Amino acid sequence: MRDGALLAIRDLRVRFHTLEGSFYAVDGVDWHVERRETLGLVGESGCGKSVTALSVLRLLPPRTTEIQGQILFEGINLLELDTEQLRRIRGNSVSMIFQEPMTSLNPVFTVGEQIAETIRLHQGLTPKEAWDQAVEMLRLVQIPSPEARAKDYPHQLSGGMRQRAMIAMALSCHPQLLLADEPTTALDVTIQAQIMDLMLRLREEMHTSIVLISHNLGLIAEMARRVVVMYAGKVVEEAPVRELFHDPLHPYTRGLLGSVPWIGRKQTTGRRRLQEIPGIVPGLMEMPSGCRFHPRCPEAKEVCRREPPPTIHRDDGRRVLCWLWA
Repeated sequence: MRDGALLAIRDLRVRFHTLEGSFYAVDGVDWHVERRETLGLVGESGCGKSVTALSVLRLLPPRTTEIQGQILFEGINLLELDTEQLRRIRGNSVSMIFQEPMTSLNPVFTVGEQIAETIRLHQGLTPKEAWDQAVEMLRLVQIPSPEARAKDYPHQLSGGMRQRAMIAMALSCHPQLLLADEPTTALDVTIQAQIMDLMLRLREEMHTSIVLISHNLGLIAEMARRVVVMYAGKVVEEAPVRELFHDPLHPYTRGLLGSVPWIGRKQTTGRRRLQEIPGIVPGLMEMPSGCRFHPRCPEAKEVCRREPPPTIHRDDGRRVLCWLWA
């Protein structure tokens, strides 16, 4: 964990209180993002990726959520800020693209009004200046006829255009950090490529750091410089993207990569077959003893069933949470 990182998450624990009991959705997570870097965050649904991102901006319901640890943005612990201090950072220095743009955009306001509101709130511009800048942001994300589209309501836009509008809103105040939670969900392949090209271009032009949360490992391979792999609320591996894809250390990471279709992959029988990870992710209130992955791990040993694995930090800067490397 580097002290000069733009964002540093240290021993983050997110606990939810429900009628059935309390449980940790995120349990002891550590990772950081450098300036102008794209960090990939991957793992199965329910592993804690989105909860971690929402914790950064404290968007989880406070009455049923308990957050422990440190979330340091430029050295400031966001968990210690009051509501007004956090509001000055949220949407201004740190922005988020949510997973589903149709439910994230307000259906009763036009797209331009929603973007302009963000600009007025953080930059203190007049309504006319904010509207003009909102139209310019729509033009920047390559929405055709931005002056007309700014007057449209979200339901009048296609899925790809709504996602572009979300990106325009997130980038309207030129944030230093962008949290992108599945930014290409439910988009066709062509639109996915356009959205990713757009984010790469904006990263270079605005010098924005990006945390890219995705199930799409091909997307992560193309976009990210480093990758953090999460499983059942914990970070099980972190590595530069090339090393992770060519030499994964954790059995779970190998399982994820093995389940991805690759052109030209064949078994010795000559038939193409994808690998699979047996079983399912454990319930948050039913975590197994020892290593949380051991019930699904083909390489599990007796110690994996008994004791939680240590985090192994290697000389090459990689880390892995596994007894096989202890």
